[in-house]
Amino acid sequence: MQQDHDIIIVGGGMVGAALAARLGNAGFSIGLVERGDAPEPASGDYDLRISSLNARSLAFVKLSGTTLPEERCCPFRHIDVSNQDGTGHSVFSAADSDMDDFGLFIENRALQHALWERLKELPSVTCYTQSAPTSTRATDATRRVELDDGRTLSARLVVGADGARSTLRQLAGIETTSYDYHQRAMIINVETELPQQDVSWQVFTPTGPIAMLPLPGHRASLVWYDTAQNTLAREQLDDEALKAAIEAAFPKRLGNLIRVVAHASFPIKRQHAKRYIGKRLALMGDAAHVVHPLAGQGLNIGLHDADTLAEIIIKGRDPGDYLNLLRFECQRRAANQAMIAATDSFHHLFTGARPLRQLGDLSLHLAERFPFAKRMMMQQANGLNPFKMW
Repeated sequence: MQQDHDIIIVGGGMVGAALAARLGNAGFSIGLVERGDAPEPASGDYDLRISSLNARSLAFVKLSGTTLPEERCCPFRHIDVSNQDGTGHSVFSAADSDMDDFGLFIENRALQHALWERLKELPSVTCYTQSAPTSTRATDATRRVELDDGRTLSARLVVGADGARSTLRQLAGIETTSYDYHQRAMIINVETELPQQDVSWQVFTPTGPIAMLPLPGHRASLVWYDTAQNTLAREQLDDEALKAAIEAAFPKRLGNLIRVVAHASFPIKRQHAKRYIGKRLALMGDAAHVVHPLAGQGLNIGLHDADTLAEIIIKGRDPGDYLNLLRFECQRRAANQAMIAATDSFHHLFTGARPLRQLGDLSLHLAERFPFAKRMMMQQANGLNPFKMW
């Protein structure tokens, strides 16, 4: 029976590359199929696409031997959450959860490039760039993937990590459920008079949250959620007009802006695969689930998928064993469903009718009053065991 690799991973983005690096570092033969080219190193102004890496995600990335570029990373130790009028306010500090920091913010392209640099060092990993699957079929022992360049690959397990519009998921006949929040998020990179390190904050408004993600030095990534109509109108503003709109709408703690560096927007939708696994097949990351980005957990739960799957594969004999894949699905679907429910609840509490918003304000007030609850929330958000010290 032809078998080119132990595992084939379709999708060389951050989640797929992280799994390839982790399993390649453990000695498995990996074939990584990527539609585009190998990523270029991050340089110049910070990219608009910024993600947070929490404690569990960072530990997973480091297990693969990947070195992150410190100059493009910004650790943060505090998370400040409030509503617009200040009646609900809670501050979460890493020290209160027995942590040095909550993690760090990093450009997607910087993380992806670092992972691919590690892949180059691993002789057991083969990267098939400018390639995409056109069909797939499974036998009892392997799954074959036909690529659009004419090659056919086979492995004991094929993993789909090729994003929300996953080709592999569609080829496998796995359906999804979806929900449209009827919002857009505007991402704005700015240069500020004040240094923006150490803290990430989010303010809930009736039309959606506004948030600041810190970048090194006097840079920040702002996220402005609003209706599609309002967001698209802001997209048409010149940089000076947008700068004035930000300074009027965002909290004074942001300080004055020196300049708007870049901006873009995207619609907010939720999506969840009806199943994560098939015969010698597993889905993870955005191919399996897309959550509301207000909690900044999209990449993290994708990396937690990869972490769980990697641990199961490393401990087992057959990467595609169905019972092991079932364990993966049970663990990750429960965790991801909980995150979907949490982000949905926050969205509806703080953007719904006034009684719901008042309930949301109360939840922030209660969180601030009970340190034990705050600690549990932050441990859980970081992918850690919230009962570790209790």
